[in-house]
Amino acid sequence: MDFIKTTEQDSKYDHLEKQSILELLTTINKEDQLVALAVKKAIPQIEQLTRKVVSQLKLGGRLFYLGAGTSGRLGILDASECPPTFGVSHDLVIGLIAGGDIAIRKAVEFAEDSNNQGWIDLKEKNICDKDIVVGIAASGTTPYVISALNKCNENNIPTGCITCNLNSPLAKTAMFPIEVVVGPEFITGSSRMKAGTAQKLILNMLSTSVMIQLGKVKGNKMVDMQLSNEKLVKRGEKMLIEELGIQSIEAQKLLQKYGSVRNAIKHFTK
Repeated sequence: MDFIKTTEQDSKYDHLEKQSILELLTTINKEDQLVALAVKKAIPQIEQLTRKVVSQLKLGGRLFYLGAGTSGRLGILDASECPPTFGVSHDLVIGLIAGGDIAIRKAVEFAEDSNNQGWIDLKEKNICDKDIVVGIAASGTTPYVISALNKCNENNIPTGCITCNLNSPLAKTAMFPIEVVVGPEFITGSSRMKAGTAQKLILNMLSTSVMIQLGKVKGNKMVDMQLSNEKLVKRGEKMLIEELGIQSIEAQKLLQKYGSVRNAIKHFTK
């Protein structure tokens, strides 16, 4: 099948500047509702990549996200939320973006066009065959990502990808591709919209499932979360009250003593 870049196809809508705010919001929402359905079709691919990520992390490896622009920022977002949510090291899930950290806030022109910087960025993190690299690119054509995955393949480092076009160069490069086709964007070519939403949904599914498989959730609770603000401390206390059948004051003392919900449950004795 030929590669068709649906992310760049002309929008189904025109004369947007003539629409009312209500019309704009309603139509954007209508298009967004198609995204979850597109992701559903890709669940078998998401499962295969998730299984591989779990196996690599159990070997002591790390998960890398690699992308440019919106895709790179979404990878960094997901990676940055794993430590506070699941209590893992900041070095377990790592997000890299074309153009470096400055590109998180400001676009770095032409950074995504490099055919060697992605691999350089990975080598700076001492990438090895225990790790796994997931390239994220809505178009599936970003040189920064594709070239890095090619080098990973050459060095027996497992690779996956998240892209929003079928049969893209990126999907053909990755060992475990995820292809979720959301169709033309509301504004032609604005892949920060439906494509970005699809990527965020998949990243949520991937990292959450991986962390559950690694034992970072008990029941349905984030027992390893970092108690980094008052809201999370209160949530931790509530977990202990429900799990152990104790009073609030005792829950507070347990958290202060053991530093996490998991450790408090582990060491609790009536």
